[in-house]
Amino acid sequence: MLLAIDVGNTNIVIGLYRNEVRLGSWRVRTNEDVTADELWVVLKNLMFWQGLETKGINGLIISCVVPSLKGALEELSVNFLGVAPLFVGPGIKTGMPIRYDNPREVGADRIVNAVAAYEKFKTELIAVDFGTATTFDHINAAGEYEGGAITPGVKIAAEALFHSASKLFRVELTAPPKVIAKDTASAIQSGIIFGYASLVDGILGRMFEELKAKPKVVATGGLAKVICAHTKFVDEVDDDLTMEGLRILYKRNTLAIKKAIKD
Repeated sequence: MLLAIDVGNTNIVIGLYRNEVRLGSWRVRTNEDVTADELWVVLKNLMFWQGLETKGINGLIISCVVPSLKGALEELSVNFLGVAPLFVGPGIKTGMPIRYDNPREVGADRIVNAVAAYEKFKTELIAVDFGTATTFDHINAAGEYEGGAITPGVKIAAEALFHSASKLFRVELTAPPKVIAKDTASAIQSGIIFGYASLVDGILGRMFEELKAKPKVVATGGLAKVICAHTKFVDEVDDDLTMEGLRILYKRNTLAIKKAIKD
């Protein structure tokens, strides 16, 4: 079985695969001070409640944008699972040329999403990931990563509003019935949800103008469905994009290692 772990600034998403079949997936909060022991307890309990056992894990791939957690993840992999971890980063075989001025600057999560999106659609596209930051990544028709844009995520923007405006308060991040709201809670929801949907469409529209084309747009991430229900340019929401990207990358690198040994 393959364990795929995507460590974001806000959440850690875990997926378990047998070949191409996903057996389970879980989402936990990111804690920069978590230890390998704690990670092991969490993982073992999550799997136990779905009738799964850790002893069947023989592969692990990790995408991590929180450097302080890398040591605990390595310890979890080696000491508790008994497998060598494959980290998404410089040196990994992605099968996707990176047309960035400095390819090492591209976040692991962005590459994972780009690989998964192109593998699924095999066409020019833009992948939008609603995470702690919201990222927009362009992949050309030849399957090359061209670059993109990064904006503050929905929750970061909302928290900035609540912290800076003393009379405003936290609200559920759902769309109100109307843009012109009649109460403060709905007014905040209107500004956040509809405002962010307009931000997404605005950046995508500018990308279309720059590209002189309208590529397919696929979105993923925790709030993708909430926001994209009110956008004009997002064609599809795929909640599994990142996990699928990790599975694909693990397979590509495993095959590359086997080929190198054979040769």
